[in-house]
This record gives sequence, C-alpha cells and structure tokens, in this order.
Amino acid sequence: MGSAILFLINSLVDLAIFVVIASAILSWLIAFDVLNVRNPTVYKIAAGLERLTDPLLAPIRRFIPNLGGIDISPVILILLLQALKILVNNTIGPLLVATTG
Repeated sequence: MGSAILFLINSLVDLAIFVVIASAILSWLIAFDVLNVRNPTVYKIAAGLERLTDPLLAPIRRFIPNLGGIDISPVILILLLQALKILVNNTIGPLLVATTG
C-alpha cells in the first residue's frame, strides 16, 4: 500500500513537471510567432496549460525580480518539484512503506 502511494506521488510530481515544461515551450512558440493564438485549438491548449501552471508559478513570480522579459519561474518550479520528489522518496517514503507495507 505504501509503495503504491509513493508511486502515485512520484507520478503526480512527474506530471506536474511535464505540464510546466509543455507550458514554457508553448509560451516560447507563441512569443516567437511560430504558433498563433487566434487558432482556436492553440488558444484552448494555451489557456488550459496556463490555468494549470499559474497557481504554481504565481507565488514564485512574486519573489523573483523582473529580469527584462525572461521568466525563470518555470525553472525554479521544476527544481522545487524535484526537491519535493527527493524529500518524499528519502524521508516520507521509507516511513510510509514500513508502516503500511
């Protein structure tokens, strides 16, 4: 049971990292005019990814100063998510597996 919960947590963190990377790449493609937001499909995908990532990125953006159009908050979020994954695997994971089996 504990290993299944640990797998679920790791999978959710990996999914969050994937969504952040996809959102960053899509925002670059839109910024460099490779993709056009007037296309309904592109707009829906961009809006959906923005709704998923903004609650995670907004607290980080409050603390990061403006770097002249360069947004490094996705990189910081990915590092924090990786640190969370390591923390869960090394501290909470063994306790969870030991207690629940």
